[in-house]
Amino acid sequence: VQLQASGGGLVQAGGSLKLSCTASGRTFSRCAMGWFRQAPGKGRELVAAISWGGSRKFHADSAKGRFTISRDNAENTVYLQMNSLKSEDTAVYYCAADTSSVSGAVYVRDFEYDYWGQGTLVTVSS
Repeated sequence: VQLQASGGGLVQAGGSLKLSCTASGRTFSRCAMGWFRQAPGKGRELVAAISWGGSRKFHADSAKGRFTISRDNAENTVYLQMNSLKSEDTAVYYCAADTSSVSGAVYVRDFEYDYWGQGTLVTVSS
């Protein structure tokens, strides 16, 4: 699976961005997907995850109420809509695919994902 993330950029606090991650090379609709981020000097953390068909979603506490994960299997794309951005959301955001996932499940640990995109930088200015 090849993953291409896009949509990052510079935004003011309180603004919005929508990240996209397009997959190729395998059956995207049978992959659970996740968005992770890594801020400077910090470890990688899960932001949100979604099951095969999108029926189950998980959002980290830091993302609840502000971020929404979604997917379009016809377009082989997973999205992360980010609203009310804060300076602490500044990070490189990575999408990831779990090709050994099962239907209806979400995965919250990074070692459960076996394919990763290249990352897209989100910078929130205060």
